[in-house]
Amino acid sequence: MTIKESLAELFTQWAGHSPLDIRSLQGSGSNRKYFRLFSEHQTAVGVYHPDKAENKAFISFSRHFFKQGLPVPEIYSSDPEQGIYLLEDLGDLTLFDLARKAKQSGDFDRKLIMLYKEVIDKLIQFQITAGKDLDYSVCYPRPDFDEQSIAWDLNYFKYNFLKLAGIDFDEQRLEDDFLAFRNFLLEEDKSFFIYRDFQARNVMLVDHHPYFIDYQGGRRGPLQYDLASLLFQVRAEIPFDIREELLDYYIEKAGEVATLQAARFKKYYYGFAWLRIMQVMGAYGFRGLFERKEHFIASIPYAVKNIEWLERHAKPEIELPEIRAVFDRIREQFSINKETSAQGTSGLSVRINSFAYKNGIPADQTGNSGGFVFDCRGLPNPGRLARYKELTGKDQQVIAYLEEQEEVHQFLGYVKAILKQSVEKYMDRGFTSLMVNFGCTGGQHRSVFCAEKTGRYLQQNFPVSVDLYHREIL
Repeated sequence: MTIKESLAELFTQWAGHSPLDIRSLQGSGSNRKYFRLFSEHQTAVGVYHPDKAENKAFISFSRHFFKQGLPVPEIYSSDPEQGIYLLEDLGDLTLFDLARKAKQSGDFDRKLIMLYKEVIDKLIQFQITAGKDLDYSVCYPRPDFDEQSIAWDLNYFKYNFLKLAGIDFDEQRLEDDFLAFRNFLLEEDKSFFIYRDFQARNVMLVDHHPYFIDYQGGRRGPLQYDLASLLFQVRAEIPFDIREELLDYYIEKAGEVATLQAARFKKYYYGFAWLRIMQVMGAYGFRGLFERKEHFIASIPYAVKNIEWLERHAKPEIELPEIRAVFDRIREQFSINKETSAQGTSGLSVRINSFAYKNGIPADQTGNSGGFVFDCRGLPNPGRLARYKELTGKDQQVIAYLEEQEEVHQFLGYVKAILKQSVEKYMDRGFTSLMVNFGCTGGQHRSVFCAEKTGRYLQQNFPVSVDLYHREIL
């Protein structure tokens, strides 16, 4: 009997009638096979996986989380001996789809940030609330994220990325660093449930709310691992300032149900971010450099971008000289912009000003006779509303108000199109400076907001350095 025939039989037993159609779905990086089964009034997702222990973990966790009221797919039926099961169909839209759309448009707006915060709220429930009485005996492949689990991740990075990519390293010094790094990470509390692959592709969106899948690798471990997995997901490319905002949000909310010290949490959080990136690069090496799957090869430079940010802003509080030397060699070989400087820029510096027209347009300081001046006075003015009068375009209330205005999105779309053309030409011709000005009546709300959004767009999409200056609110 084929997999489809077995799933059709299971569907018939559950629904009371045969499916009208069975369609294969795109798989993940694992050996699981997915299908969508249709009848006239019902649909379900059928899964086949030959690893019975992993199936047992997923089904057990699903039923536990479902009883806890967490948004996970309901398990309709299963046949453990055949390695098949049916679960609730959550559709095809994922949080990753929205994150990539935001990346392409340069507009990671407050609605998407609020959705990420909702995801974080649920993560805390998984880890702390539902994790308390979970049956850890079914965990696959082991019940704890312990020294051996960390060693597996590090060796996955070494053998499946470093060796396959031909990155030079000193074996003994690297192993010494691995041991020191493991000991550092193991200092943190490991008594919580960790999802293990908590990333935007595993968050389905149903009626604008998140549902969660693929937690079969969960086990006891430190809180930081899952958050780092979500916020440092390579191709989601959450802007780094928003990652820090979401980190602070997690600490605040988790602190309401568990004892957390922000400084200690962050100390280990950035270390687990390093570990997660290395584990992911191991997967990219195996799936890309060994299996020659182009998507995974193309993802490597984006992982390097995360490494570069961590090196500049959040190194773990431990000396790891050989790991850092290896990271330097990876950057040389796989950086998104090999021609860029050590700071990750092309040599083009973009100065973005906000200003009030009544005080004049900012003077050019570079001797290049300026650049662009965009007039924001045609946009809705939050400064006319009493509740926003004393705020600025950097305050969340004003941001939320302006992001609700279609005119603002249209205006910024035109701005981005104009700047894209010029920035690309400036880089091609080796120019070193460009000035972009946004003016409004008071230089406090609309111009500040547009300058901030434009700066973020340029940083996300081009290897340029951006200098923001808000003349009227300093």
